[in-house]
Amino acid sequence: MTTLAAHRRVPPLGGLNATLLGLELRRLLRNRRTMIITLVMPVVFFLIFGPNPSYSGESAGNGNVSAYVMISMALYGAMIATTSGGAMVSVERASGWSRQLRLTPLSPGVYILVKVLVAMTLGLAAVGVVYLVGAFTSVHMDTSLWFTTALITWLGSAVFAAFGLFMGYLLPSENVMQILGPGLAVLGFAGGLFMPLQDGSVWASIAQFMPTYGLSQLVHAPLTGDAMQWTWVLNVAVWLAIFVGGAVWRFQRDTERV
Repeated sequence: MTTLAAHRRVPPLGGLNATLLGLELRRLLRNRRTMIITLVMPVVFFLIFGPNPSYSGESAGNGNVSAYVMISMALYGAMIATTSGGAMVSVERASGWSRQLRLTPLSPGVYILVKVLVAMTLGLAAVGVVYLVGAFTSVHMDTSLWFTTALITWLGSAVFAAFGLFMGYLLPSENVMQILGPGLAVLGFAGGLFMPLQDGSVWASIAQFMPTYGLSQLVHAPLTGDAMQWTWVLNVAVWLAIFVGGAVWRFQRDTERV
């Protein structure tokens, strides 16, 4: 076995190819529950809270309150999407698929990269769906902000792709998203994603340590006109490092058992 492994030919790019990416995307798209939670639920929440005529037209800086709600729901959808994509490793570990993949020339690093790419693709779809619905409702904001806020939302959701990978290796359960789904909602509320935080309040002080806080502030800042603060970027960077480090740690432990 060792001799075969030693002479096994390593494919270009460690095995990364369009066929593998397409296969992973199709596997994820066939999960109806994930698709509903990822693409439908944030839109439903936006339609419930965003176009409300009692406040949707009020100013929120460079746009209206409806735009603020749309951005929040887009980020929430991207969080669910990227976390779901990353956490799929838990299902593959439980079924033995990841163990089988390690017997192929596929590089372990490429395996993780594919999971991240798939998660980010699903996250882009989640942002796009919410923004598309917002464009046909009561959302109003400066034209450039549609692209800027969407880009920040999508790129920032990479934090939760790493979070999903970490949890996927930490929680050996096929129902991992049933655990993480409510957790993401709690993190959203705790980090001030769904409603602005009152400056100086105890809740605002606690929120600054949540992994959703920095992202929430960064994605809303172009709309509200708030100046970017280094603490927001630090929050994102620290949590990204924690989740990436945790995913690498658990991945190495998982590999050692093969």
